[in-house]
Order: sequence, then structure tokens, then C-alpha cells
Amino acid sequence: RELASGGAALLQYRNKSGNSLEMLQQARELRQVLGNSVKLIMNDRADLCLAAGFDGVHLGQDDLSPADARKILAERFWVGLSAHNTEQVVAGDDSPADYIAIGPVFSTSSKVNPDPAIGVEGVRSARRFTQKPLVAIGGITRANCQAVMDAGADSVAVISDLLQEPVS
Repeated sequence: RELASGGAALLQYRNKSGNSLEMLQQARELRQVLGNSVKLIMNDRADLCLAAGFDGVHLGQDDLSPADARKILAERFWVGLSAHNTEQVVAGDDSPADYIAIGPVFSTSSKVNPDPAIGVEGVRSARRFTQKPLVAIGGITRANCQAVMDAGADSVAVISDLLQEPVS
């Protein structure tokens, strides 16, 4: 399991309103359509990660802890953790999480009640508290991603910018 996947695409399946059966069916369809060309991460649900044949799980602050997810998932699976402040980054650094997602960096419309934006300085601060791969999330666009990477992020998550104007 190599987190720095040499530029390989990662796709997180996130469904906050579906039931377990619907989510599993959609996740299995994603795996079937994409094969192994994309690393698939299940949001919140370690059980569905296993059942759908995904590559890892991404956990929020109100989900299973990384330690509990590790009890379900073997070492070959990735476990990611969202953090929104320095205290959470420090806790994530001391956990079995493989990577930490920090943000939202900028305001975002992809969440109903997002945490306050931390800005590029928040990414720079988070970098000082962990050597784990740092994924910047929240309001990242193709236009601002270089500044975020320059602040210390190892990678970025882009949602709305790609949905509004897909890469051709």
C-alpha cells in the first residue's frame, strides 16, 4: 500500500443520504466500471469499504476512530481522517490514520454545515504538526491548488470546480 501513488487518481464515494444497500450497490458499480484504474475510498463506512472491494475509508471527526477502523480493515487498506484545526491534526498524527485531510481551506458548497475555512495559512500550520500525507480539502479549484500545495499539502481534493467545468 503506497499512499504517494505516483499521481494515481483517487476517488472518494460519498453518499450522506442513501441507505446501506443503495450505497453498497452504487459502490460496487463504481468498482466494476472503474476496475483498478482508480483507487476508491469509501466515506465514513469501513464495512461498506470491505463489501464493495474499495481501497480504503475516509473518516470524519464524528465517525469511527482510525483505531476502530483498523480493527475492521487490514493494514493494506488506507485509513484517512478529516481534521479542521491543529488539535485534530495532532490527534490524527498520533493515530493509525495513513493520511490527514485538512480543511476546509476555502469556503465550500459541497457540505451543508462546513467548518470555518482555515485558509492557506491553516494548511501551512497543519504541515508543522504532521509528517503524514496531508490532503487539502474544501473550496480547492484548479486556479488555487498550487498555492495550497506550496503551503505544504501533498495533494488536494477537488469537487465543485470539476463538476462545474469538467476537465476534457
